[in-house]
Amino acid sequence: MSSKKQRSRKSPGLRALPIGDVLRALPPRELSKLIERVGVVVDEQKRIDVPSQVARALINLPEARDPSRLPGPTAELFYRIAEAKGVLVVDSLPPAVQPLVASGIVFARGAEDGKVELVLPIAYMVQVRSWEGEDPRGLRALVSQANPEVAAAIASHYLGRPATPPYALSFEAAWLVLNDPDRLREEIDELAPLERKLLRAIEKVGGEVETEELLDLEREPMRLRGATGATPTRRGVGFALERRGFLVPVHPNRHVIPSEVARLVGAQRRAEREAQRREIRSFVLEEDHAPRRASFAADPVPLTLAMALVTRDPAIEVKPGIGTPRSLISKLSTRFGAQPETVAMIASLSRAVGLWDPSAVNTASPPGSMSVGALSQLLFNAWRQGGAWDDARPDGEVLRVASEVREASSVGVLREMVLDALRELSDGRWAPWEAVAAYVRADSRTPGVGRLLTRWGQRAGVEPAAPPEIARRIALETLHHLGVVDLGEPDDDDSGPTLRITPRGRVLLDPEASAPAADPSAYLDGQVLRVGSNARIGDVLSLAPFVEIGAISVGLDLSITPHAISLALAAGYDSDFIRSRLESIVELPDPIERMLAQAAAVLGRAEFIPTQGFLWVEDEELREMLRTRRQTADLFVEPSPPAGLLINPGVDVEKLARRCRSLGVEVVVDGEVYRTRSMTPSPRGSGTRRVDSSSSTRAASKSSATRRRRSSVKMPALKRGGGSN
Repeated sequence: MSSKKQRSRKSPGLRALPIGDVLRALPPRELSKLIERVGVVVDEQKRIDVPSQVARALINLPEARDPSRLPGPTAELFYRIAEAKGVLVVDSLPPAVQPLVASGIVFARGAEDGKVELVLPIAYMVQVRSWEGEDPRGLRALVSQANPEVAAAIASHYLGRPATPPYALSFEAAWLVLNDPDRLREEIDELAPLERKLLRAIEKVGGEVETEELLDLEREPMRLRGATGATPTRRGVGFALERRGFLVPVHPNRHVIPSEVARLVGAQRRAEREAQRREIRSFVLEEDHAPRRASFAADPVPLTLAMALVTRDPAIEVKPGIGTPRSLISKLSTRFGAQPETVAMIASLSRAVGLWDPSAVNTASPPGSMSVGALSQLLFNAWRQGGAWDDARPDGEVLRVASEVREASSVGVLREMVLDALRELSDGRWAPWEAVAAYVRADSRTPGVGRLLTRWGQRAGVEPAAPPEIARRIALETLHHLGVVDLGEPDDDDSGPTLRITPRGRVLLDPEASAPAADPSAYLDGQVLRVGSNARIGDVLSLAPFVEIGAISVGLDLSITPHAISLALAAGYDSDFIRSRLESIVELPDPIERMLAQAAAVLGRAEFIPTQGFLWVEDEELREMLRTRRQTADLFVEPSPPAGLLINPGVDVEKLARRCRSLGVEVVVDGEVYRTRSMTPSPRGSGTRRVDSSSSTRAASKSSATRRRRSSVKMPALKRGGGSN
């Protein structure tokens, strides 16, 4: 191993840990329990130690390779820890972490201020498939879908020796270098001149090339062709970048620079573009471009929380892995008065960060543990990653696309172009859109991005737009909906729109900027709660069953009405639980206290008694006889309400009719006297079945029927076979 590899340093901000180091740090008793719980067979005769043997067994667990096998909240927590680069700080252990801890996938350790760190070892992160909230051009996503030989080559380079299976363990050393900006910058600076030149040339054309283009850029005369086209040699400059993880091959015949590397390589080229942009900047600064009328960006947080509260309704079903139903988008758009495009984008980003998942009400893990004020940054980061919303698609939601063609476009480069232009041109001032578009056109990467978008459109089966058109959609639509830019209407037909960064957008673009002071939650009147930015997201979402959503223009207003409280009590929520949930946001005012006390008052109790049916007996003497005689006393519920008898469960109509007939009482079902199987029907039967056409006996028959009705009872809605009402 080279001296450079031996003197590797750990950056203070890098906290991801190899699984072997985590297992060696466990107390022997905890390690023994884990071995027994997972069922690992340890061989003391092997040359590798026990933690290494356990690590090899753990990473082969099915749930470690495919988190979708885990329960929904547990899988969401797994993704949140992976997005935090392997270590997530929480206030307390969330319930969803229990399956992960039991399987040895996640480990918990104490942190400062009494908090808990959830540690996900590196080996687990590098082998799972991509999810919608992840950067599709990040190193982790590219390596997870690449050929195992690629991961082995990268691991061997940073290990200083040949990598052995399982490659997820061997790749941990490469992860520590490639996810540390300082060490990664050192690796880039130590590249050979030809390698650095090729890397910059690929980044200049958008960060992605095909194999033929790669061979042309490195001036490789030799062409090895296979079934899928040209194949680069294993001794060229391109392979030198590939084994360092700076250029990852993607099937078929594509080579992509990971976002972590492209970010550093692009920073070195910003000085070269400065001369081209100086003239555009001077034009913006010399004139006043303030419009007469403007459309100010609204904060997306109230709408986001309101949509998340609506989706807590059990009647609304959003299946994971597929797009949000159009009917739900239309319903939310109509209810909150927002454009369907805005609702669709907010829904996609909310689902990507786990805001619609049932586990979001848990305040021990994100997003439930985060404050409402941090939700804007959370949505903006999810959009910037590009895994949930793709501005190059006619319909930006990625989940609506079939999984086999869910390939990400190179729109991330255009996002960075637009954001860079906004930082330099409209920071505190109005800038015309044409100046921002000129920035995009003057960038040397724009032609390459257009070429990549065309090829991506052919593979994905969509009609790609030109880079300036996509940049316009990003600036004037997406960023406006996210609350980043205000839009000014043109003063005449010739001039285009103007835009400027909002104070909220300035904080989103620069996380180190001072954020506005958190405003507390408060009651506007006796029953309207305005949610402040200091409230936790999980506490707000837990109010869904017993609040009504009000206005969302200035902030999120929630109404606590007697009707909402009554519905919550009817659904089984206790008044003490409702009070504790409301008090987690802000102290309750007197009107709400009185409303809860009044709603929780018990006026009386009603006892539920299961019954088979009801026997309607108008004659009080007959009813008393049936209730007290030995033949029928066990058939009825005691006591029964007036005017009838409740039939005990398990008593069918056959048994009831036979017992009652033994006392001279007939049971009428559906207007006819019920005949038991032991009674042989007679042609001149009694009740409604008797038919007598002789006029001489009509009066006698009428008198007989009158007497017989006095001893007959009705059994409503009971059918042959013992049915119940």
